[in-house]
Amino acid sequence: MKQDRTIDAIDRKIITALQQDATLSHAQLADRVGASSASCWRRIKALENAGIFAATVRLVDPDKVGRGVNVMCNIRMRSHAMEARSAFEQFVNSRPEIVQCFSMSGEWDYLLRVVVADVTDYNRFLMMVLLGHPSVAAAASHFALSMTKSTTALPV
Repeated sequence: MKQDRTIDAIDRKIITALQQDATLSHAQLADRVGASSASCWRRIKALENAGIFAATVRLVDPDKVGRGVNVMCNIRMRSHAMEARSAFEQFVNSRPEIVQCFSMSGEWDYLLRVVVADVTDYNRFLMMVLLGHPSVAAAASHFALSMTKSTTALPV
């Protein structure tokens, strides 16, 4: 069960350290944050129980697995009815190429980050999959030329 939890300075140090390297042992983490190993373990468990820490994952280099092209795709919906939004969001969650999806304010309804192998791969996805979804009225694609910054770490 998730619970509200106030985070203190040691918690912030733990969060920062583990966002940089989740493979740190409790002893290594304790050295970095100035606490005991047992205290770090208890704090990590409390942060997990509070929902502050989510899944522990390994980040993959997209270029090394043939998914080095990032496309930001704006989506305009045909309908804003709850059923249409729900169907679209289920579709988004089922597509591995879509790695991020944001519901947006303004002119466009959603912003997708799509990772693909190349322009041909994206064209197939856009024309045969994305624009074929009954909820999608229009899409505008923007190809990232390079990545200046990419981080999963949040400032705490």
